[in-house]
Amino acid sequence: MSITLLIILLTAVTSFIAFSKHSLREDLLFWPFRIKRQGQLYRFITHGALHADAMHLIFNMVSFYSFGIALENYLFPVLFGTFSRAVFAAMYITAIIVAVIPDYFKYQDQSFYRSLGASGAVSAVVFSAITIQPNMPIQFFFIPYPIPGYIFGIGFLLLSAALAKKGGGNIGHNAHFWGSIYGMLFTYAAARLIANVDLLQYFIKSVIG
Repeated sequence: MSITLLIILLTAVTSFIAFSKHSLREDLLFWPFRIKRQGQLYRFITHGALHADAMHLIFNMVSFYSFGIALENYLFPVLFGTFSRAVFAAMYITAIIVAVIPDYFKYQDQSFYRSLGASGAVSAVVFSAITIQPNMPIQFFFIPYPIPGYIFGIGFLLLSAALAKKGGGNIGHNAHFWGSIYGMLFTYAAARLIANVDLLQYFIKSVIG
């Protein structure tokens, strides 16, 4: 089984169980207040296997599948060869953690703040693909026509930053933003260290040329 399908399976099973078991959801979601005071560091990872409802889960997993399969089966193997699946898994898992670190420091003393979902990691996967193929056409449910990946990326980052600054609601816009940034940085660094490829130069040539 591919890494992408395995992650989707584990996430779906955990999410569906937590839909009906409120205590499990409370034990696993991201809760900075509890992490700081009770040392529950596992919450940095476990929140990524939970979702608020079925639509939240479906949207994240459909997005993840679309870009995850492309990375795992095509884009990463070209760059990383036999290491591609390990690099892919490492990026996803670490993105779950990194995407919520800013919110940890922001809300560690506020007991009301809690969040859940794989959005930060999914954003990392999407932006990793964009980093490798900046002109790849992207079309989501709310975008009627395909647009170049880098244009979508710029718009997504600006929107996430603006909504995060505005605050309110239950959507982790900070996680979207930092997950996206991390996906780009991780992919660029891994390409330089493992494949000795400068994706920044390729990105610039693809966009300008």
